[in-house]
Order: sequence, then C-alpha cells, then structure tokens
Amino acid sequence: MNSYSKKAIEHFKNPKNFGKMKSPDGIGKVGNIVCGDVMWLYIKVKKDIITDIKFQTYGCLAAIASSSAITEMVKGKTIKQALNLNRQKIVDNLGGLPAVKIHCSVLAVDALLEAIYDYLLKNKLPVPADLIRKHKQIEKEKKSIEKRYKNWTDLEEKLSH
Repeated sequence: MNSYSKKAIEHFKNPKNFGKMKSPDGIGKVGNIVCGDVMWLYIKVKKDIITDIKFQTYGCLAAIASSSAITEMVKGKTIKQALNLNRQKIVDNLGGLPAVKIHCSVLAVDALLEAIYDYLLKNKLPVPADLIRKHKQIEKEKKSIEKRYKNWTDLEEKLSH
C-alpha cells in the first residue's frame, strides 16, 4: 500500500480520544527518534476494564491515526483483551498503512503496553511474563536511543513539561 486509506485520513483529521487525561491509572510513553514520533497514552481502569483512554501524539498522519484507532479498539475491553492487540490489527482497522509507516502502529501498541504495565505496577497487580519481556525490550531500546541522541531527548523532555 502506497497511500493512506479514507479511514486513516479520517482518524488523522478528527482524532478520537485526543488529549491529556487527569489522574490516569496508567501512562505509556514511547517514541522513535528516527522519525520523530512521540506518543503518550493514558488509561483509566475499573474492575479490569479500560473505561477511558486518551492520547497525545506528536507525529505524522500514520502516528496520529494509529493512536486514535488504538483508543477506540481498546476502550471498554479488559486488560487481557487489550494485551492481545498487535500492530497488524491496528493496520487492518485503519484499512492499511503505507509500508514505510507500519512502525507507527508498533509505537501505538508499545504505548498501550507501557500504560498497562504502569497501571499493573502502580496497583501491585501481577504482570504477565510476556508484558515484562516486552517492557524490558522497550526500555532497552529507549536507553539506547537516549544514549545515542542525548541532546535531543533532553530537549524533548523539557518541551513536554
């Protein structure tokens, strides 16, 4: 696929669940220094159900569309159901993405996983082994990027506060 679907363009033009959440139960923040995309995903959870979800994304059409789509896909779902979401499901939900933009759907999934990880940790709930593994992978990538691009990540942190 070389162009964006109507659904992806609609999510970009009219993103769903956009904004910062007050007092979230979990926060996930991920980024890709190469393309410059940064995503924050905020969740509220009641009785194992994601009752509210919001995002703030600084990035391209695919990054914003993926963030918007993931919020609609997991709102009202259990934590377990949300953990089963993957990049292909986001891409399919959006009607496809250009091949060079698939990484944006990966960032959206990673932001969701980090928000769920944060929620589980804060509430002293069991964290599934696969989520621990994925969190460690995301953290390793983040540290590598921060070391390689320290000046940029320092500036990005200052700008986000």
